[in-house]
Amino acid sequence: MRAGELAAVRARLEEFASDVFAPLVRRDQRAKGSLYLRGLLLDGRRKSMQPMADRLGVDHQQLQQFMTSSTWPVDQVRARLAWRAVAAVRPQVWVVDDTGFPKDGRSSPGVARQYSGTLGKVGNCQIGVSVHAASDTASCPLSWRLFLPAAWDGPEAEARRRACRIPDTEHHRPKWQLALDMLDELDGHGLRPAVLVADTGYGANADFRHGLEDRGRAYVLQVKAEMTAYGEDAEPQQPAYGGLGPRPLPRYRIRPVSLREHVLAAGRGSGRTVTWRKGSKAAMSSHFVLLRVRLAGRRPKPADDGTIPLSWLIAQWPEGESEPVKYWISNLPADIPAKDLIRLAKARWRIEHDYRELKTALGLDHFEGRSFTGWHRHVTLVTAAHLFLTEQRRTPKAPARA
Repeated sequence: MRAGELAAVRARLEEFASDVFAPLVRRDQRAKGSLYLRGLLLDGRRKSMQPMADRLGVDHQQLQQFMTSSTWPVDQVRARLAWRAVAAVRPQVWVVDDTGFPKDGRSSPGVARQYSGTLGKVGNCQIGVSVHAASDTASCPLSWRLFLPAAWDGPEAEARRRACRIPDTEHHRPKWQLALDMLDELDGHGLRPAVLVADTGYGANADFRHGLEDRGRAYVLQVKAEMTAYGEDAEPQQPAYGGLGPRPLPRYRIRPVSLREHVLAAGRGSGRTVTWRKGSKAAMSSHFVLLRVRLAGRRPKPADDGTIPLSWLIAQWPEGESEPVKYWISNLPADIPAKDLIRLAKARWRIEHDYRELKTALGLDHFEGRSFTGWHRHVTLVTAAHLFLTEQRRTPKAPARA
């Protein structure tokens, strides 16, 4: 925003900041939080602390002290932002994903040579995992976690951990586990998704799927064609009992086949063309095959009678293609309309819009500090800036949590 545009919404921004920074008990902390927020919203090529301070006309030490050494509860600010985001966005889904923060050197917390979808290759970067609330018309992050690679654990990493002030309680955890942790934290604040969606990085992970099922979460997850499943009509068989030891559990006696094989056997003619939303230029539509299957793969979770529950298999098979190009699975009810199921499967496009705006306009990946806590504070305040803009687009008077 240009200085004049920011001045025009100054009253609304002050009201927003007053609510978001209410957990900060000291007046000077609330003032610095509002200052940092204005710095993120003002136009500028870089949104690191020195350039922002220059544009704001203040000493950058004020911002640095607030972000790295001041004691204030980022988790409570994050909770208030999540409540406001859900009220503003009115989400149809929550989206889990991760994004890369390219870095030079080895000093930033969590930096390592690792694959980044942002780079499209292995590179020196940090990875942030996020959960977003999304509808067809708006979206906003709800929570963030910095991924710590395994190289940041162990005695050889002690010096780097100490320099980055990484708490002793924070260690390497898989990205899918960080996502579940955020869902648990949000649940503790009284927020739960109607449906959760994610790409293959999460959908192909059995532990993540089981974690969602154990928490009673509905999902539509993109997966790989190689995932295996039994057909809808497959039934477990009870092995003969030899009379010694516990009775064997019922199990499926046939070999599961890949999702690709299931869809190819059904044929493209068994599918239908579905329009799931209006795009900026034309309606978004494609051809889909929908089947009911019983997921096999690694560590399936059958019922006591050995039956694996039915799941939806959604395959996108455009005209002119010899086989499907994308696959999803879902534990949503059997009677959900096909259009609704496909619309949910396609809903994660909003997160790419978020990442683009968060980085190009608001400086998500511009933080140059070396503090683990500072990183989480920066992404939280960037989220606040993004939410403020989202609220202004949605309504002239933003809602606040009661």
